[in-house]
Amino acid sequence: MSKKDQVLILGWREWVALPDLGLHAIKAKVDTGARTSALHAFNIDLYEDDGIEMVRFFVHPIQKNQNFQVECIAPLKDQRQVTDSGGHKELRYVIETDVVVANRRYPIELTLTDRDTMLFRILLGRSAIDNSMMVDPGASFICGKLNTNKVYDLKSEVDK
Repeated sequence: MSKKDQVLILGWREWVALPDLGLHAIKAKVDTGARTSALHAFNIDLYEDDGIEMVRFFVHPIQKNQNFQVECIAPLKDQRQVTDSGGHKELRYVIETDVVVANRRYPIELTLTDRDTMLFRILLGRSAIDNSMMVDPGASFICGKLNTNKVYDLKSEVDK
């Protein structure tokens, strides 16, 4: 069985990266009850660059840390009406970007929404979990743990 064909077991929460957005470590809730994936975003700004609709937004990637933020820029893919777990409908911007889970990198769609009151900054829905993955709802961080403070401190040093 090739590595690509091996089933990847995910816990109900895992560390992921969104490298194209500069998010090198972010704790995700893996939620098979949600179809769409959602990323915490604030100060969302839609603009045009050479005829391409772009979206600029900020993320607090570290749980319980409102001081550290990362500016992200991505092409706008769509706008969609999304119903959250409380039954509230919201029109959200949709982007497509690569996610890295356990050294697997693949594109996913993310809706942008304010998740500041939520514990997890990103929710990975069913559409981000492919057929080579299974979720163990009783396990956490099966794919390994990352320390966001070390990752983002390192990035800050490189950016200086």
